[in-house]
Amino acid sequence: MELSWEKVKFQLKKSIPDHSYRMWIDPLVLIEYNATGITLVTPNEFFIKRIKENYLDIFKKEFLNLGHSVNIELQAKGKKEAKGTKKTKDQTKNQKQDKFGSAYPVQTVLSRFKKPEQATLPGLDATFNGGRMLKKGYTFDDFVVGDNSNFAYSASLSLAQGKKNGAGILYLLGKTGLGKSHLSQAVGHHMMSNNRSNRVYYVTAEDFTNEMIFSLRNHTIDGFKEKYRRKCEVLILEDIHFLSGKMATQKELAITLDYLLDADKKIIFSGCELPDEIPKLNDQLKSRLSMGLVTEIEAPDYRTRLRILKKKSTTLGCKVPMKVNEYIAQELCDDVRQLESGLFGVVAKGQIMGRNIDIELAQSVLNNITKNRKRISIDLIKQLVCNEFAISENDIMSKSRKRIIVKPRQVAMFLAKKYTDQPIKIIGSSFKKYHATAIYSVNAIEKELKHKGVLSEQINYISKKIEAGKF
Repeated sequence: MELSWEKVKFQLKKSIPDHSYRMWIDPLVLIEYNATGITLVTPNEFFIKRIKENYLDIFKKEFLNLGHSVNIELQAKGKKEAKGTKKTKDQTKNQKQDKFGSAYPVQTVLSRFKKPEQATLPGLDATFNGGRMLKKGYTFDDFVVGDNSNFAYSASLSLAQGKKNGAGILYLLGKTGLGKSHLSQAVGHHMMSNNRSNRVYYVTAEDFTNEMIFSLRNHTIDGFKEKYRRKCEVLILEDIHFLSGKMATQKELAITLDYLLDADKKIIFSGCELPDEIPKLNDQLKSRLSMGLVTEIEAPDYRTRLRILKKKSTTLGCKVPMKVNEYIAQELCDDVRQLESGLFGVVAKGQIMGRNIDIELAQSVLNNITKNRKRISIDLIKQLVCNEFAISENDIMSKSRKRIIVKPRQVAMFLAKKYTDQPIKIIGSSFKKYHATAIYSVNAIEKELKHKGVLSEQINYISKKIEAGKF
């Protein structure tokens, strides 16, 4: 039966997304079996609910394919040991708190005996109320994985699961609204729900700075140091770029990181810039921030944006026509936050006005979002390249093989590939060329960019115009 279970897992690995397999199937352990049934251990009760809803029927089907008709029992880890153990009221109360994450540790009862309360010394009873809560929906299961975020997702999940080959320190890099906060908080949620840690501290760099200043002013700096250096098991620190120029905070954080790294604790950073590119950041902190795995989240492509919209529509509990989702995905391509805002606006207006959700309604909402943003298209890129190289659009579309025409044409194809979601075949046909020619053109420009000559400067100039919307 053990061999049959491994075969079932092998089949599932081929039929479901890799991240889903690692998230839900890989942690399952076969502990008991006989001719008619098996018992699988799951990390917690939530896993049981998830497996029953999504995978139990698949398990049974795969076993039938192998010639076995089995009953499958699911059991949460540690359930047998817990049987017959009475919980005190204090234990029950504190265990309910485990569902929440904040800048303060999630308390669990490690002993049956209640510790005596310690009297607070005068002047030392001030507390800092800047803690952040982990958002309920920011879990791995709710994150839509695309080519733009696959590596960041895998690295975050590996850290959360405590894989030996995974880094203990992770830096999530990306522009605002691309999912850094979602992934970093998903690590916290996963570690708490799977009992991997009961002290997850989630703060922004601004909160950390303000809390340190508060502690200094109220003579509680020793408590602040004890909290982050000794009691913390998982530190999630967002918006690292905020520390620019704050030398005292940088020094304290660098020392704190040394304590955590020496104790083999988990650390997740997020920021809009690489550590080396953050201005006024001391070398000591830069070194600590660069020690782990740095992974970038990029803007989602069209297909990923469409999948995000479908998932959000389901979460909202409303049916959005495919054409409307396609329209929103095509128009809003800057970041996920903008994408969600557009969808929420369309749904809200439809409900308030009592109208069906259609293209006309979506256009009326998105016009307010996109009216100040010119859309980047292949035709626009053609125009910019022609102006820069002093040729006409007829020239760039012609069959001419002269270098003064071919090189701008290649540049235009390269920029179209970089700044639009159009497939390479469409880009080629837009210039009346085969897709093989478009591929060659893109590769040729990528090679020339490495030499950093005059052509490289011209491309950078056009790129800055496109990114700044100055066209």
